[in-house]
Amino acid sequence: MVSTRFTVHTTLSPDDVLSLLTDFGPGRAERWPNVSESHFEVHEVGPDWAEVTEGNSMGWERERYSWDAAAGTVSIDTLDSNLWDTGSGWRYELEATDGGTDVHVALTRVGKGLRGRLVGALIPVAGSRLLASQLRSLLAKAEAR
Repeated sequence: MVSTRFTVHTTLSPDDVLSLLTDFGPGRAERWPNVSESHFEVHEVGPDWAEVTEGNSMGWERERYSWDAAAGTVSIDTLDSNLWDTGSGWRYELEATDGGTDVHVALTRVGKGLRGRLVGALIPVAGSRLLASQLRSLLAKAEAR
């Protein structure tokens, strides 16, 4: 199991960040850099949860999103994947600041098979820098709207 943590600041409000994280409508694959249209499917959506498949040609995962707007949290648990085993997932904590929101991110990965273990081995090396950069870019585009 490997994990990484990072924080990204945005001028968006916590509610706006939560909306961005939990918007599973058309255009999600265009907004999120690691999600391709061909690997995106919404299975079910409830008032504070969703089950979706996301990914790209390298890897995909079926995930269960659950969120608590009052607490400012979003949890994403891996249900099935070609790379990641049970116990993998993301945790977002949205902290309001005077200038917007600090988005605290924790990623945990349990490699599934040789390929998953190899990709997982890169997470401690470059994962937080690359993933933080991708999230900053996504948030900057949302700020510009």
